Amino acid sequence: MATFKLPKVIYGTSGLGNLYTALADDIKKGIIEQCINSAPGPAVFDSAGKYGAGLALETLGKSLKELNVKPDDVIISNKLGWLRTELKTEEPTFEPGVWKDLKFDAVQKISYDGILECYAQGNDLLNGYKAELISVHDPDEYINAGLNTLDKERRYQDILEAYRALAELKAGGKVKAIGVGAKDWRIIQRISQDIPLDWVMIANSMTIHSHPPELVDFMKTLSENNVAIINSAVFNGGFLTGLDFYNYQPVSLRQNATLYHWREFFYQLCQDFNIKPAAACVAFGLAAPGVKSIALNTTNKERVFQNIQMAETVVPTGFWDAMISHGMIDQNYANQYLLNS
Repeated sequence: MATFKLPKVIYGTSGLGNLYTALADDIKKGIIEQCINSAPGPAVFDSAGKYGAGLALETLGKSLKELNVKPDDVIISNKLGWLRTELKTEEPTFEPGVWKDLKFDAVQKISYDGILECYAQGNDLLNGYKAELISVHDPDEYINAGLNTLDKERRYQDILEAYRALAELKAGGKVKAIGVGAKDWRIIQRISQDIPLDWVMIANSMTIHSHPPELVDFMKTLSENNVAIINSAVFNGGFLTGLDFYNYQPVSLRQNATLYHWREFFYQLCQDFNIKPAAACVAFGLAAPGVKSIALNTTNKERVFQNIQMAETVVPTGFWDAMISHGMIDQNYANQYLLNS
């Protein structure tokens, strides 16, 4: 990561791929324009072939072109491993119920050749722009789809072959850095022991609601090894900001009462201390060891600048003390990273 510096906030693009709701093209373009205008330097976008079966990449490239954005004024991360394919069913077969109004499907292709195919398709969809940060996306899901232990180990070898391809792209000067993006941080840990990574994106795992001590220890190790960490999905897939999805899976009060009660009390404490819940989530996520950036996604252009401002929010120690006293955050973590920062 020595070739450039990541800003505190990078722009997630899952909303451009119609996550949860389908947005009009002009709204998406307005969001991208606001991101470009609000960025302190080159705007950094995080995307993936999985986001709307390539729709997010396609929308990003099309909008950047229409806005006459110079390639040097934008840095694009493309998490590779999902390839756009023909839609043969009423709804896409990947993550059913999450993506709306898609015209294509996507399949996971993690291998040496598969990852190169995803890289090439991603750049085609970007319409003249190129991904400079690349990674293997959802290696945890790929392994978990294995039929048995032997099959899972074979799939892990596929992942290592995918990284061989990424390493060649970096050595050839086609990309600046390689990383990994996953929801299960333990697969990131395993990969980091076999592959020299420049950066990692941890999704859903390091949030104000969920922050296991063993993950914190791993993040310390990454930091000591100069591996940059991007913290993503710090709202647990939107749940902590009011959606009925937790880590991108639908939830309900009837079936997940404990989860909803935690959120209700969290909101009450935020109100008591005059803090926006989203700001508390962002502050918590940025405080974690090794975190250089936080990935924030929005479907409203008016929130783009607000998201950047949230990264500078100073949360009063009284709020963290209240969270500790009610058992809502880990006390050791808070003492080390929130109260003494």
